[in-house]
Amino acid sequence: MPEATLALRSFATPREAAAAAAEHIALVARGAFARHGSFHLAVSGGTTPSLMFAELAECDLNWAATSIFQVDERIVAVDDPARNLASLTTALAAHTARIVPMDVTAGNLVESARRYGEGLPERFDLVHLGLGADGHTASLLPDDPVLESDDLVAITRLYQGHARMTLTYRALARADEILWLVTGREKREALARLRRGDRTIPAGRVTAPRSLVMADEAAL
Repeated sequence: MPEATLALRSFATPREAAAAAAEHIALVARGAFARHGSFHLAVSGGTTPSLMFAELAECDLNWAATSIFQVDERIVAVDDPARNLASLTTALAAHTARIVPMDVTAGNLVESARRYGEGLPERFDLVHLGLGADGHTASLLPDDPVLESDDLVAITRLYQGHARMTLTYRALARADEILWLVTGREKREALARLRRGDRTIPAGRVTAPRSLVMADEAAL
């Protein structure tokens, strides 16, 4: 992904970056409603996205025409606080958006991943991604066999104590636009490599017609 195709906006704090990301999602959503009457969004988990979800909940959108998919999820119990889903459903509890959760408690996780892939839209209007200090994004992890998967959704190896279900490059390629939300000094090197188009990190292999990075000053 050449740097020229990766637009960048910087903000003083993670909260400001999250608020701007929510505003951008709302802008893209309104354009999607105007073009084809619906909005398909995929979101990642984490602390900063939780701030983004809270800001997004305050936006005036056609929530009934909005479908939200998970980019990735830890393989943990439904009530485990490590679940990415919790912050999303809590933030949007008052709205009628269709949230499509990854079933990570199924007895056959490979089959569950296949079913989730079958339910994905042909195109996402927007996919939100984060960036790890090791260059991972979604749960596309360094040296994981999932990086070469031909499936739309796959199960990773253990990472920080949990295996994960994740959209693959093939699924992320359905995005009309990628929104990267990157905060924290520990992300500085990874973000620099992403902006250089470094394909040796997992994040560097994500491509889309449009890509926008929203980062706080610490990450730059």
